[in-house]
Amino acid sequence: MLPLVLYDILSELPGNNWSPNPAKPRFVLSYKDLPFVTLWVEYSDISIAMKAVGTKPNKRRDGSEVHTVPVLSDPNTGALITDSLEIAFYLEKTYPEKPIFSNNSEPLIRAFDSAYVSLIRPAIRPIFLRCTEILSPASAQFFIGARSMDIPLPWDAKRDEDWELLEKGYNTAYEWYQKSDGKWIMGDTFSYADIVVACWLLMYKRVLKEDEWARIGSWNGGKWAQVLADVEKECKLA
Repeated sequence: MLPLVLYDILSELPGNNWSPNPAKPRFVLSYKDLPFVTLWVEYSDISIAMKAVGTKPNKRRDGSEVHTVPVLSDPNTGALITDSLEIAFYLEKTYPEKPIFSNNSEPLIRAFDSAYVSLIRPAIRPIFLRCTEILSPASAQFFIGARSMDIPLPWDAKRDEDWELLEKGYNTAYEWYQKSDGKWIMGDTFSYADIVVACWLLMYKRVLKEDEWARIGSWNGGKWAQVLADVEKECKLA
């Protein structure tokens, strides 16, 4: 089997990885024991690089087009897939061993993905601010220009309020876990929903200051540090 190719975003951090969306297929590939290599792309060069690869652009809210990562290229089938959720669906269908969408859960997990992000999005400004600090200068400027279209600047104007909103969001997520009969969202069944949660936690751990990540990891009795550790172990990325 030829290694699959995952396109991810370069950073100035050791090991590079930081962005939650490319992290999701990385976790899935590792969980399913699929061989893959990572090609790193500067944030400012995504459009140029992905056009060269041959991906189709996505539509922004204002109607303009934008190329994004993650992108997965599978030389075994010739497939070229964009969007982390669509990549997960592709990998599940093409390589069904060790399922991540058990019991026909694709529609529910798609809804979960959207609901989880809706908890985080209102408080994303201080996270975005930290992201600019781990990118190259050119990519940081590009990131600010791209993300400020949806999340207006300044990103540090309501810091305390944003942290309160983030904690409120995770209090809601904690209630979801409390309704499960096991340590995963689907009880004793590991799924893509757990990967979604963990990959956002991974970003916090990677881009935030140490005390800021410790703050999040301690919420709800240390739940979120434990979730990340459990998912990394399950996906053999610990």
